[in-house]
Amino acid sequence: MRPTARALMAAAMQSGNSLKPTPMALLPPIYLYRRLLRAHRKHLPAEMRLLGDEYVKAEFRAHRSVENPVHLIGFLTEWQLYAQKVEGDAWRGEKLDEGKIQKMNDEQIGQLYELMQAIQKRGTEGNES
Repeated sequence: MRPTARALMAAAMQSGNSLKPTPMALLPPIYLYRRLLRAHRKHLPAEMRLLGDEYVKAEFRAHRSVENPVHLIGFLTEWQLYAQKVEGDAWRGEKLDEGKIQKMNDEQIGQLYELMQAIQKRGTEGNES
């Protein structure tokens, strides 16, 4: 059953938060992983899907042995927000939040830079064909 906007609003009002959204329940890693790949398959063009799938697989593989619960919750939360954006086509033209960039460590900034280069490389390869 798909909740309607009216039902969601009523639930928010009953919880006493007025218009604040209630915290989302985190999906278990395997379900989130599958949801991400499914979202890529349904909502992304072929080139972006390949790049996105590679990145999702690498990130989940790299975080397979994480034991810090705070790190794990942050990881799952961000990927779940990403999945919601892809499914709703809200990601197009969106820029990264400055606060999130400032919280990144040097390794994460490097990964972001590598991802940007991979996207630009695929874009130039696609234009040459």
